[in-house]
Amino acid sequence: MEHSSFGKISVLANDQRLIAINLGAGNQDLFSNDISQLAIDQLDEYFKGERKIFDLPIELSHHGAFNQSVWEQLLSIPYGSTISYKSLANKIGKPKASRAVGLANGKNPLPIVVPCHRVIGSNGRLTGYALGLDMKQKLLQIEGAIKQQSLFN
Repeated sequence: MEHSSFGKISVLANDQRLIAINLGAGNQDLFSNDISQLAIDQLDEYFKGERKIFDLPIELSHHGAFNQSVWEQLLSIPYGSTISYKSLANKIGKPKASRAVGLANGKNPLPIVVPCHRVIGSNGRLTGYALGLDMKQKLLQIEGAIKQQSLFN
């Protein structure tokens, strides 16, 4: 477990891939290896505004086809950009699945690296984030996707 300007971060990785990230985690003692350390280092760079793209081997294949399709699409949202849940549903070919897309985002095992925080409501409002709307706002501010005074406007 590491501490960052965003609080405690736990990462779980095997020898090949990053499996999970948990922000605000309790006292978890997770296996540490080169990939988990690389993830911690890259997350720290991201929080400092020094990293825009993560270069990590990730594991998403054990979570169902629909969730995987959502998360793979999330990886295509550029740093500093946002997309609506509805637009994301359209991109995966399921135009009526906005709520299911939201549920998949909430199950994302690799928040920040798989940028579910870049998905917002169709009206431009910050909605639904497993780590809390305050964290979503901070992440989008790091990226310059929203201005500080625009929270929930």
